[in-house]
Amino acid sequence: MYAFGFRTHGGPEVIEALDLEAPTPRAGELRVRVMACGINHLDLWVRRGLPNLKLHLPHVGGGDVAGVVEATGADVRHVKEGDRVVLNPGVSCGVCSQCLAGADNLCPQYGILGEHRWGGHAEYVVVPAANAVPLPAGVSFEDAACLPVTFVTAWQMVAKKAQVGPGDIVLVQAAASGVGVALVQMARLFGATVIATAGTAEKRARLPALGAHHVLDSADPDLPRAVKAVAGSVDVVFDHVGVATWDRSLRCLRYGGKLVTCGATTGFDARLDLRVLFWKQLQLLGSTMGSKGDFIAALEHVAAGRLRAVPDVVLPLDRLREAHERLEAREHFGKIVLTPLKTEDPR
Repeated sequence: MYAFGFRTHGGPEVIEALDLEAPTPRAGELRVRVMACGINHLDLWVRRGLPNLKLHLPHVGGGDVAGVVEATGADVRHVKEGDRVVLNPGVSCGVCSQCLAGADNLCPQYGILGEHRWGGHAEYVVVPAANAVPLPAGVSFEDAACLPVTFVTAWQMVAKKAQVGPGDIVLVQAAASGVGVALVQMARLFGATVIATAGTAEKRARLPALGAHHVLDSADPDLPRAVKAVAGSVDVVFDHVGVATWDRSLRCLRYGGKLVTCGATTGFDARLDLRVLFWKQLQLLGSTMGSKGDFIAALEHVAAGRLRAVPDVVLPLDRLREAHERLEAREHFGKIVLTPLKTEDPR
């Protein structure tokens, strides 16, 4: 099969075309012909290299896969060859206490498609059958490829970690990002007043259509004052930016407020004044991905039209290097999607 990935860590220039053997599904697995696959900041980190991640190279990234089931191993019952599916990117053992409790993203063996195993920037991908979710009618492959990593992440952050509800005031930092556009929509869906930030006027102009009540400049050095002017202090801040926004995010919180973080795209070495933490009785909550059930819950709202995919651009897979460069330069609004070199629909 053809694929695009890297044989060594580095910048976007290490991405190359790969000629690989097509994977064969074992019992309990299935092979999907990839019809669309998104890209995330996780793909950038994996390409650059992570301290505790030891990959067998070459490596194929891409955790946001939508496609058609092409082959199944034994004991696969809920989908069949020819079915349209979107893949849950979180892979777990399925038998530990966390998996059986519905918290599979806390499984000691948890991994992510495109990080710990080959992903969807290829002609085919093999996954455990439990990761295949039937794609609702009316949802295109390209839209489906906008959803898995960011929507499951945002759902856990909004519904479980922050437990957002009516009357809450929520601040979403970097709201034009892949996870940001999901957070804005979900916070609004749960009844919150949403304040969203973005770094350019063009991006800020598009956020009200996703549900933002107020839109502010993320680069404003006195963002807390701007937040206070429109809504006072906030109940919840969602921040995946890291060092660049950390201090301002904390300063926007009310007494007893919550900050939920799922990433650190500008750096991880943030500082914290513990006096502020205990005096204001703040809650700092880390969040990684979400459970398989979280993804299905979010997908049901997409199928019903209450949440929507936000594609930025759709590029052929052989322009993966360009997609990495666009994401690194923060030129995107929503999700960058890659489609296969052979575009015929096998259904």
